Amino acid sequence: MGSVVAITNQKGGVGKTTTAVNLAAALAVAEQRVLLIDIDPQGNATSGVGHAPRAQQLGTYDVMVGRALIADAARATDLPCLRLVPSSVDLAAVEVELVDLEDRATRLKQAIDTVRADYDFVLIDCPPSLGLLTLNALTAADGVIVPMQCEYYALEGISHLMGTIERVKTALNPRLYVHGVLLTMYDPRSNLAGQVASELREHFHVYDTVIPRNIRLAEAPSHGKPIILYDAGSKGSLGYLSLAREILDRLPEAAA
Repeated sequence: MGSVVAITNQKGGVGKTTTAVNLAAALAVAEQRVLLIDIDPQGNATSGVGHAPRAQQLGTYDVMVGRALIADAARATDLPCLRLVPSSVDLAAVEVELVDLEDRATRLKQAIDTVRADYDFVLIDCPPSLGLLTLNALTAADGVIVPMQCEYYALEGISHLMGTIERVKTALNPRLYVHGVLLTMYDPRSNLAGQVASELREHFHVYDTVIPRNIRLAEAPSHGKPIILYDAGSKGSLGYLSLAREILDRLPEAAA
């Protein structure tokens, strides 16, 4: 049975989609069967693995409204072990279309349950908000990865997110846990970065791996490729390969 992991932070610009795309690719290179589900209407994870977000193709919107199965919506990528359920702008309408349905918070879970046995990991790239789409991801997930920049406001934001996770755990998903906080765009020369990292480590499980600021990592999405296919030797690529190894080592321990 595959592990379902939501990658989320209600704050934008923290490397959430970069983490979803590149962790998925790194796990796939390690010969893990990975399904990447893009539930952000912006579709950046979709384009990040080389697919154009188009309303004409089956995708997460069709899955959420019950028009398609995940198995039918999943698309191949340039990595044999990685498949994608793409997003499109239509997904923005889901919150309105599902608002009156009793199972509106469990739609994604129901869909993922039909394919969990086919994958080692299901990674969900969430929008930068705590709305119905993210609620569906948290209800479907076993664990949560929280990408975070080391800046002052990040400390305030993570407390709100952890509160939401606890409420979802109490009301909808008792198995949910925070697998870890990932420091992204990390600059070791910054005193503030070091201070924030230290404070986060006092209160949360923070991965040993940190993702550095890296130009090649920032360039890769414009080429529609994960960093491991764009520049495998870059610091960004090595960072996500290290994170994949750490997660493979720690996932059973964290779920216990």
